[in-house]
Amino acid sequence: MTAIADPVSEVLGIRASGPFPLMAAVEHGLPLSALDRLIHSVAPSDSKFAFRIIPRATLARRRKAWAAAKDRPEGRLSAEEGARLARLAGVWAMALDVWGGEDAARQFMFEAHPLLHDRRPIDVVLENELGRPVVEGILGRLQYGSAV
Repeated sequence: MTAIADPVSEVLGIRASGPFPLMAAVEHGLPLSALDRLIHSVAPSDSKFAFRIIPRATLARRRKAWAAAKDRPEGRLSAEEGARLARLAGVWAMALDVWGGEDAARQFMFEAHPLLHDRRPIDVVLENELGRPVVEGILGRLQYGSAV
């Protein structure tokens, strides 16, 4: 299980070696820097992509509150938002491993796939938690040479 959490922690830019520390970090509230880091990697040219993880007004409010109170730690995501971000981070880490780089991984994530009923993997993953294993299954078959 540790191998799954370490790449996720790495793409989020947090220190959590293993699934339980990562779960605790999500419950405590992932920092906004983890959101910024992953969004910059997954969708660098889409300034609105972050709003698929956290509503625009909520994000603006948290950034404003954090900027006004510099003595407090960085703003944080709710547990639900953090879980959504961690779910995306897990699939993104696997896509990076399978495709060997951000451009190829991004192309896979943002193009419709026939095994997803012509839906984009990114949409399936972000829709709900049931989408993650479906997309990971496709990536696993690609990684190990099965037909997809």
